[in-house]
Amino acid sequence: MSLTKNWYTFDEAASKYGLSTKQLQKWVEDGLIRTEAGKGNKVTLLNGNDIELELQLIPSV
Repeated sequence: MSLTKNWYTFDEAASKYGLSTKQLQKWVEDGLIRTEAGKGNKVTLLNGNDIELELQLIPSV
């Protein structure tokens, strides 16, 4: 069991990982990030482990 927060709103994730909400939305649409849905099946939470994995796959410049 994880003792750290692992699920984030779009704004929390963008702030924590230095990404735009637009980039996060693209990853969600591409099925790269697990999500939790709230009312009306609207995505409300993003999985932090999946975001970290995607960040590791981005080539360094």
